[in-house]
Amino acid sequence: MVPRTGFARFGVEGTSMVRTRLLVGPLLLAGFMVVLSVGGVAQERSGADWRQWGGPDRNFIVDARGLAESWREDGPPVLWSRPLGTGHSSILASDGKLFTLYRVGNGRGRQGPWEAEEAVIALDASTGETIWEYTYPSRLEDTSFGSGPHSTPLLVGDRLFATGTNKQLHAFAADTGELLWSHDLVADFGAPPLLVRPRIKAGYGCSPVAYRDTIICSVGGPGQSVMAFRQSDGAVVWRSGDFLISEAPPLVIDLDGQDQLVILAGGTLNGLDLVTGRLLWTHPHDPGNDFNFMVPLWGDDHIIFVSSGYKTGSRALQLTRVGDTTRVEELWYDPQLQFMFLNPIRVGNYVYGTDGTFGPAFMTGVDIRTGETVWQERGFARSTLLHADGKTIIVDEDGDLALARLTPDGMTLLARAPLFETVAWSAPTLVGTTLYVRDREKIVALDLGAE
Repeated sequence: MVPRTGFARFGVEGTSMVRTRLLVGPLLLAGFMVVLSVGGVAQERSGADWRQWGGPDRNFIVDARGLAESWREDGPPVLWSRPLGTGHSSILASDGKLFTLYRVGNGRGRQGPWEAEEAVIALDASTGETIWEYTYPSRLEDTSFGSGPHSTPLLVGDRLFATGTNKQLHAFAADTGELLWSHDLVADFGAPPLLVRPRIKAGYGCSPVAYRDTIICSVGGPGQSVMAFRQSDGAVVWRSGDFLISEAPPLVIDLDGQDQLVILAGGTLNGLDLVTGRLLWTHPHDPGNDFNFMVPLWGDDHIIFVSSGYKTGSRALQLTRVGDTTRVEELWYDPQLQFMFLNPIRVGNYVYGTDGTFGPAFMTGVDIRTGETVWQERGFARSTLLHADGKTIIVDEDGDLALARLTPDGMTLLARAPLFETVAWSAPTLVGTTLYVRDREKIVALDLGAE
């Protein structure tokens, strides 16, 4: 693939079905970019980055300092803003670059129109300008709740891995966008193109995880519910599992010195050996339709928490390693507590998130040890949460941005402001005191630092 220079997506160059574009020089997206910077540049803590779904530990908790205690009525300062496109992929950030996926189209309409292709894009973190992008054909699946792409990419060293709506797995050189290798998981391995049981089949959404020299993601099909690929060339290292898959991102945990892969599948929670793929343990968690979305929450106490909507709810499991086996004890189960999708967080012994399915949502605190709901408050639609500096950043699906303190005693709202006009289902990213967040129309960089 030969990189071409031109205006990326919002410019005047004609399109082709598969292409990489590398933007060089100080191109400004005139007419499309708004830079309202405080000092003109998003400030980033040296060495801080966000290279995978959920941040450094995949749990949306980051070691950031210096966040403001409140904002002006119109919200925190905007460093820059630009149009992007539809999709629900979150944003990666590293070495002054941002990475995400999107599709060109109408972010406000349930029926589009949307283009039949997707793009992996790299942006300048300080300005939002496009550095490179790679587009590929992408068939539209069920768009009742918005078009894809839905998966968040993964950055390991100088390689970027991204998976599209139709199970297209690509590996890129992060600096240039050069395509290193790719797999069509359906054509190459016979994976089912969509989840098996849901009525709404929106396309692939699993965000991969890295382990040693491999990346791991759900695939689907006999004996290959999960597959591990070598990062350097895409070779299959192992494949394992005959369980139904879901959209949930996998998680790597350390259980008493043993690394395990934990994956919330279509109807079960599973632990696998990360070197061989061997199934170590399994526990039922079945919403009835494969709609499991959250990465499991894990703690030093070896309690793992999962939650879903529909026919299941929430449960906490105690994992114990006994010799070469893993003992799984269910501590509690609550079918009424349903963090349907978007992401709850665990802070200490408590889980916080928005409990609710298609009706009202309630910001909720739950004791992970007992399952006791310690408080609930109205005021937010279903939300994504991010915890840093003793505070929680909240982005709800209606487009509001808020700052709060969440404790076992309740929620103290510190600041709140409208941010987006379309549905906001993409989880935010925090690097230093700069928040990167998107909806179905645009991406915004905000300064959350104290003045």
